[in-house]
Amino acid sequence: MKILVTGGAGYIGSHTCLELLNNGYEIIVVDNLINSKSESLRRVQELTGKSLIFHQVDIIDESALETVFKRYSINAVIHFAGLKAVGESVQQPLRYYHNNVNGSLTLFKVMTHNHVKKIVFSSSATIYGDPVTVPITENFPVKTTNPYGSTKLFIENILQDLYKSDPEWDVILLRYFNPVGAHESGRIGEDPNGIPNNLMPIISQVAVGKLPLLNVYGNDYPTLDGTGVRDYIHVVDLARGHIKAIDKLKTKLTSVEIYNLGTGRGYSVFEMIQAFEKASGKSIKFKIVGRRSGDIAQCYADPSKAFRELGWKVEYDIDDMCRSAWEWQMKNPDGYPEMEPYL
Repeated sequence: MKILVTGGAGYIGSHTCLELLNNGYEIIVVDNLINSKSESLRRVQELTGKSLIFHQVDIIDESALETVFKRYSINAVIHFAGLKAVGESVQQPLRYYHNNVNGSLTLFKVMTHNHVKKIVFSSSATIYGDPVTVPITENFPVKTTNPYGSTKLFIENILQDLYKSDPEWDVILLRYFNPVGAHESGRIGEDPNGIPNNLMPIISQVAVGKLPLLNVYGNDYPTLDGTGVRDYIHVVDLARGHIKAIDKLKTKLTSVEIYNLGTGRGYSVFEMIQAFEKASGKSIKFKIVGRRSGDIAQCYADPSKAFRELGWKVEYDIDDMCRSAWEWQMKNPDGYPEMEPYL
């Protein structure tokens, strides 16, 4: 089975490519490398001892994408490509709508042209907005609080409408909670451009001395210690969820299927700091600052549907997440090299 992976050089994409190769799939990766480096894919091939095909293509470029589909007999798509920083989306909403929504529309159009109608979409728990209660199930109402989340919801709606118009489509929407950690080898991990936006890479960079301290955005939320609570999931567990989704796509679906991928447990910012200090042996300096626009108090999953229908469950705990993130950061203090190797 040949799978096209959009955004496959990114953090979640590269870990998923590794799991796909290890499970015997042939993969073609397209990525514009705006938020990633192809070195991640070279390392994926090194770790698996298997080859993949890479094309530096922006999915908004319809002709380039069409060329990829014409060249390879693609059976299914895993769609990761998109801008992903919540705070940046609040500052640059037009950029996010243009890139994420228009890019996805182009991809779906080219898929339709080439009769490829199986897709796993990388969605997000941000589409639940500020939930009234937790844990969150897939049938919770959706109400976004930032443009990034809105783009994910729009794309979900487009795929829902596409399925209604043509039931030959098989669509799985995976709503991620907060991916963290890295591959156990320390060879692939999260390499954000500039100053990171997510908690774990900031903590890691403070620990390794790249950043002076961590800003804790608010300590007055109605949570156990006043800081925001999130469901952190190991990126390898998340990647393996995609393998289970592809397995599901091999059968004919009778509806658009939606699955939460999370652990079912929330951790506060202070709990994450303590867990990382334990894993790294480093003290994490922080200061309390004001809340960020678009942030919510707590968000964690009920992942029971994925366990029941996909046979997927998490294998890594918070200590594993912090230990692997620290291993990656120590081995790659500046992330992937700037030079782009030839694939």
